[in-house]
Amino acid sequence: MVFLDVHVLQSVPPSNLNRDESGSPKTAVYGGVLRARVSSQAWKRAVRDAFLINPDLAKDGGLRTRQLPRVIGDAVTVRRPALGAVSDAVGAAATVSLFKKVKLAKNKPTTEYLLFLGHDQVEQVADALVAADLEGVADDLDLLRERITGLKLHELGIKGHAGAVALFGRMVADAPELNVDAACQVAHALSTHQVVADQFDYFTAVDDESRRQDETGAGMIGTIEFNSATLYRFATVSLEDLVANLDGELDRALDLTVAFARTFATAMPTGKQNTFAAHTRPDLIMLSVRTDQPVNLVGAFEEPVKAVEGGIVPASVVQLINYHGQQDEMYGTKPAFSALTYPAWLGERVHDEKRIELASAQPLQSALEAARGALAERITT
Repeated sequence: MVFLDVHVLQSVPPSNLNRDESGSPKTAVYGGVLRARVSSQAWKRAVRDAFLINPDLAKDGGLRTRQLPRVIGDAVTVRRPALGAVSDAVGAAATVSLFKKVKLAKNKPTTEYLLFLGHDQVEQVADALVAADLEGVADDLDLLRERITGLKLHELGIKGHAGAVALFGRMVADAPELNVDAACQVAHALSTHQVVADQFDYFTAVDDESRRQDETGAGMIGTIEFNSATLYRFATVSLEDLVANLDGELDRALDLTVAFARTFATAMPTGKQNTFAAHTRPDLIMLSVRTDQPVNLVGAFEEPVKAVEGGIVPASVVQLINYHGQQDEMYGTKPAFSALTYPAWLGERVHDEKRIELASAQPLQSALEAARGALAERITT
């Protein structure tokens, strides 16, 4: 097996990137103290959204929705406006044909649970429906459904997965053959240090018209909870599993692995960003190609980093690198390839103040290209 591990240290200012049911930033207890936490789902959603707005990755974007019948019906109507009157029926029948026993909601063109399908697959389904000359049976819904069932659209959902589906997987309880085992895993991000709970931003909003009339007081008063943290983030991709999910396309799998690593490192969840604009980028990125197993290095922070002169980030780097080396020595399984990306100031500060030597930094693109080569070499030998 060959894996690409992505380790990220990232400083995030006051923010609420991922909140719980009460609106508070998510937290977890680790090492006996409270930590800031951002769920894996939040960062995976950020990656999927980033795929869609990147022209080079949009083809690998996926659609996760309960409204697939409507989406398919609309795509068919765009191609054949004459089918607009039966678009709901066409979309519903096509969805059932795709996912077999999937249950539709009553009296609505929706399914009972979310379905995950690539955008290209939606287009292929619409093309197949248009080619079936459905106008001739549009007046008879039973014949329409029978015609669509005969198209065997089910096959279009088994192969030709979008990159997002191949990476993040899919579960269809009613049709297990459509399940896709995720080729990547993403950990919940945790702060490397203890955080203070219950920090609140008390805000007031002025009523502009009242102010013009010299009236005092606020038009609105409220609070937003926040925290700030240096986060350790981890994700891993199994290249063999990704190749299998992509029907054996090795080059595409290599490209997608690298694209995922870059996007995971740079994408940000959207929670309360209009309020806090916490759009930071990682302070350190470490890429590791492993042939034994994925290795999450969060244990480096089981003892929380203490606030010291020089900042939390350099101290976090020291604990991470030291722990990584100790793990390698303990198990005798060094990565087959490693590369670090970090700014010059961080390397200087860690070296001068913390007395450890970091491996030379590479620009992120260079590190990714080198990682791609290392992955290709290991999977073909």
